[in-house]
Amino acid sequence: MDFKLTEEQRILQESARRLAEEKFAAKAFTWEERGEYPWENAKILAEHGFTGITIAEEDGGQGATLFDAVLVLEQISQVCPHTGDIVQATNFGAIRQLSIYGSKDLKARILPPLLRGERLITLGMSEPNAGSAATDLRTKARVEGEEVVINGSKIFNSNGSHAHCFAVWVRFGDDVRTSGAVLVERDSPGFSQGKVERHMSGEPHCMLYFDECRVPKENVLLWEDGFTRLMPVFNIERTGNATRSLALGQAAFDRAVKHAKERIQFDRPLCEFQGLQWKFADMRIKLDAARLLLYRAVVNASDGKPSAVEISIAKAFCNQAGFEVANEALQILGGYGYSREFPLEYMVRRTRGWMIAGGSIEMMKNRIAEGIFERRFSQRPPKPKK
Repeated sequence: MDFKLTEEQRILQESARRLAEEKFAAKAFTWEERGEYPWENAKILAEHGFTGITIAEEDGGQGATLFDAVLVLEQISQVCPHTGDIVQATNFGAIRQLSIYGSKDLKARILPPLLRGERLITLGMSEPNAGSAATDLRTKARVEGEEVVINGSKIFNSNGSHAHCFAVWVRFGDDVRTSGAVLVERDSPGFSQGKVERHMSGEPHCMLYFDECRVPKENVLLWEDGFTRLMPVFNIERTGNATRSLALGQAAFDRAVKHAKERIQFDRPLCEFQGLQWKFADMRIKLDAARLLLYRAVVNASDGKPSAVEISIAKAFCNQAGFEVANEALQILGGYGYSREFPLEYMVRRTRGWMIAGGSIEMMKNRIAEGIFERRFSQRPPKPKK
C-alpha cells in the first residue's frame, strides 16, 4: 500500500501552506483577543479557490475531493487556526447540508456570497436539553401557506454571532422521523440572538431564538427522516473537526521540536535528555497514527461521505492525540508554553474543545462499538414491559 501523496496533492498542500505563511501568519493567534472574525482572510481563501473545494462546480464550487479539502485545511490550520475555521465553514460544515439538500433556487441565492467569503453559515443543532441526545430536539416547525413557522431555541453554534444564516434542525411533527432542517437567515421575522458568550478557546457562540420565526417554504432543506439523511453529511463536519485537532497537535509538536533543539539547560540542549526524547517519540507515534486513521476515513469516503465507523475512529483518535500532544508540548516549553504571550496555551485550549464538539469522544466510542457488534445500542433506559 502506497501512502505517498500524488504530485497534484503535494502541489495543493504546498500552495495552501505557502498562502497561509504569506497572508495569514502575521495575524495568526490574534483574532481571539480582538474578538473579530477574519473576513479579510475569507476573501483571500476564496480568491485562491480554497472555499467550496468539495462543492459541485454547477453550484459554484471547485468539484474536488474531500481528501483535497482535508489537505488544505490541515496546512492552513497549522499556521492560523482561525483561518482554518473559515476553511471548515466553507467546505465541511453546514454549507454541505445546504449544497446537498438545498433546492437549485435556494443554492443560487445563498451559496455565492458564502463562497466569496462575504458571509458565514453555521449549524443550529444542539439545544439546552438536546446535546449528545440530539434526537431529543424540541425546536418545532409547521407550514402556514407558503411559509414555515419555527419555534424553539439552539445553543453552542460555532461563530453564531458572526453568521448570516443557519441550517436549523427541527421537528415538523412529534415523532423523530419528522425531523428535518430549514435554512434561517439572520433577518428572518421572529428570529433573534442572545448575548455573545465564549468557549474556553475564545470562540464566540450565542443562543438562537425562534419565536414564530417565518421563512419561505423554499428554505426547507429536508422535510423528514432528517437524522437518517443529515448524519452522513454531519460526518463530513466531523472530518473537519478531526483534521483541525491533528493540525494543531502537529503545530504544537513542531514548536516543541524547535524549542528542544535550541533551549540550553545544564549546558545541554533539551533534546539530549532521554526523558524528553521518549516524550517526542510518543508524540510522533500519536500524530502519525492519527493522520493515517483520518486519511483512511477520507480516502474510503463513498460519495464524499465517510463511513460512520471509520470517521468515529478517526475523530476520537485525532481529538485525543491533538490534545495530548499539545498539552505535552506546553509542558516541554515550560513557562513559555504556559504564557499567554505564546500560542501553545491556545492550542491546548482549542484542542480540548474538539473532544466535545461535533460528537464527544464517548459518543464516538459508542458508535465504534455498534460497528464492532453490528447492532444498535440505545442509550435510553429500556421501556417498561406491558
